[in-house]
Amino acid sequence: MRLTFGQTMAKPPEDPFVVAGSGGVVVGEARTNHQGRRALLLVRGDDDTSELKALVATMGIQIVEVLSQNGRIDPRTYFGKGRLEDIAEERQNAAEPHPWAKVDLVIMHTNATPRQLVGVGELLGLELWDRVRLLLALFTSHASSVEARTQVRIAQLQSDRTILRELAARQTTGERAGYGGGGVTALQNVLSNIARELTNLRRRQRKQANAQREHRRQRVRSGALTVGFIGYTNAGKSSLFRHLSGKEVLVEDQLFSTLETTVGRMEDSPRVLLADTIGFIDNIPNATLAAFKATIAEALDADLRVILVDASDSIEELERKLETTRREILERQENEATAIEETPDLMVVLTKLDLLDEQHIKAAQEAVESFGYPTPLGVSSMDGRGMDELKFAIRTHLFERPRTVTITPALQADDEALERIASDVYDNAMVEDDERGSGEGATMRAWMTKVAAEKLKSRWKQRIDIK
Repeated sequence: MRLTFGQTMAKPPEDPFVVAGSGGVVVGEARTNHQGRRALLLVRGDDDTSELKALVATMGIQIVEVLSQNGRIDPRTYFGKGRLEDIAEERQNAAEPHPWAKVDLVIMHTNATPRQLVGVGELLGLELWDRVRLLLALFTSHASSVEARTQVRIAQLQSDRTILRELAARQTTGERAGYGGGGVTALQNVLSNIARELTNLRRRQRKQANAQREHRRQRVRSGALTVGFIGYTNAGKSSLFRHLSGKEVLVEDQLFSTLETTVGRMEDSPRVLLADTIGFIDNIPNATLAAFKATIAEALDADLRVILVDASDSIEELERKLETTRREILERQENEATAIEETPDLMVVLTKLDLLDEQHIKAAQEAVESFGYPTPLGVSSMDGRGMDELKFAIRTHLFERPRTVTITPALQADDEALERIASDVYDNAMVEDDERGSGEGATMRAWMTKVAAEKLKSRWKQRIDIK
């Protein structure tokens, strides 16, 4: 859904969803391609804009100028009203070759309130995004599955509903022209339609979440263990997933290229499943993040959670992202006072080592340890560095150690065939080595849980020995 503000905007004749008396709010299908658009960025003070600029660049939008204003944030218009009027006038009078000539978008470097979005939009008369709406536009362009599109649509409607409620409140309190007129009725009709669509979408999302939970239960019953990749967006989760599983997934040097859950088996480890999900980002409002909780749960509820950290970031940026990840994980703990180092199903991995020197890698490892995380492993999906060590560490976390399985040959005619016992071992363990002796016995090296080992010994008694 797209909300565009501007008192002078004319109603497109083919668009039936223009809200009367709202100052030109156009409610329509989301635009998915923003490549080549030109935008102004509004910033208060000396805020760090690097993250937002990276998000904008991912969408192919060019920021032609960053406009900054010091002082306290205006609760109604973010910038001062006079400054916004000057910006609007310069934009209206801009002609080629003025850099603002083709600007059709304004971005605010904040999670703006509905009051600020409406106020700034009315003064500037251009399409307006804050940080949340920028993320939603990015999500919309990357959503490819039914699951992802449902999540994004819910987040969009929740966000847009707050704007419409602000417009309705202004009209009914006499702040805008049209007080007591037909505009209020039109807004209420749109809000009612949004509420109905949200109800239907949430019902669909519950069905999708229930299906995911049932899939997880089936995997648990089958004895499979899950490794969930957790981390900031663009930390290399999808690249590592592809390298470890051999399964083709979208891998791009873009933020939020993954929005849905992808599950695949680790190569040479059929009992281990890998889950790749959406990445974290700072300061997403709870209402927006809630739409993606079912997806994130796939990784956070895994048997082993692997936190991926982009080691190519500066140490300050790396620490900021670690703090975001820590906050998300602790929210899932039954007791939020539980220390990170007391969580046994947690592993930290530094990615993109091929881009770094040893000094930076050491500094990154020290930064991770300073947060109380275990000593991190390091990998590179480009040159394969550290991959064998990571696979061994994953198996060790899940199964403790490889076990030696000895199967004695059948001595009596009614004894079970060795192949049936061996097949049961393969069904319950990850077999690395299988040697068959001349006496038709077998010796295997296999990774398995204690529960699986006890089950095999109970079923086959004297015919099998596991150490």
